[in-house]
Amino acid sequence: MSFQDIIGQDTAKQLLQGGLRRNEISHAYIFSGPPGSGQMEMAMAFVQALFCTRGGDDACGECLECRKVLHGNHPDLSTVKPDGATIKIDQIRDLQRIFSYRSESGNPKAYIIDEAEKMTVQAANSLLKFLEDPPSPAVAILLSDNGRALLPTIQSRAQWVPFLPLNPERMLQILADEGYPATLARSAVHLAAGLGPCRELIQQNWFAEIRNVVLQLGREIAGRGGSPLITAQQSLFKAGLSDHLDMLFSLFHLWFKDMIHALYHKHDQVVFIDELEFISRHASSRSPQQWIEAMALAAESKKKLRQHMNAQLCVEQFLIAVDGQR
Repeated sequence: MSFQDIIGQDTAKQLLQGGLRRNEISHAYIFSGPPGSGQMEMAMAFVQALFCTRGGDDACGECLECRKVLHGNHPDLSTVKPDGATIKIDQIRDLQRIFSYRSESGNPKAYIIDEAEKMTVQAANSLLKFLEDPPSPAVAILLSDNGRALLPTIQSRAQWVPFLPLNPERMLQILADEGYPATLARSAVHLAAGLGPCRELIQQNWFAEIRNVVLQLGREIAGRGGSPLITAQQSLFKAGLSDHLDMLFSLFHLWFKDMIHALYHKHDQVVFIDELEFISRHASSRSPQQWIEAMALAAESKKKLRQHMNAQLCVEQFLIAVDGQR
């Protein structure tokens, strides 16, 4: 893994590669940013460059140290992930035991803690002691989508490395170049954080199906044609798509937002680009405020669903409320 393989995140690259060039490596880093922004990939690129026998600010990818990292069997690199819902104190104690032995290569050892905000208080306090007084030279990399949730004492002892969401237009271009359908990709980049999650979403058969359901229901609501309740019953519940209602409401949120874009002639921002003609024709059937209220209904329905409201009732209430706005 090379820094060159990672898309975007120029600030993070500059911070890390600058430290490598100057041989000024912090004993601890916090990589903080949204899920899917490439934190783990950046951590692996950094560790590989740190261990690389050729030195410099990027890994050669060819030396023995690089190959060990690439194959996931470098003895001086450890990774900790949540065990269930949390990272427990025993996991940090295991890490401390591993690090009580000196590095085989003479380099500092490195450890990556994924979803570091999920450490229990006991685990975080144990890590704090480890950060302050490691038994051997070590570099800690803490990955988190909310670095501010870590103990302030941990934050103050680590270098902050910020990660930003990837630009949707840039992700869209990359996905298009990779051959993914433009209509699905355009929706995915507004729903998933990062290229990996976007690819996974597009590859799910149900994603295209649920998108088609939203188009059908959206046309019926906006055009006053058909019966949304009957369509939902047949296309969602009888078709076995009821496990993906959270995505249904997320897509409806984008659909209503598209109506607002069309009202203000921002056609380049429309997500459902294959429905641009229909959206342009029907956007003025409601006021901008009504479309905003429809977006709020979609968000509220997602919330009800997560609070375990009956799925069919949740969808029906949403469709009746949206249909009755006029």
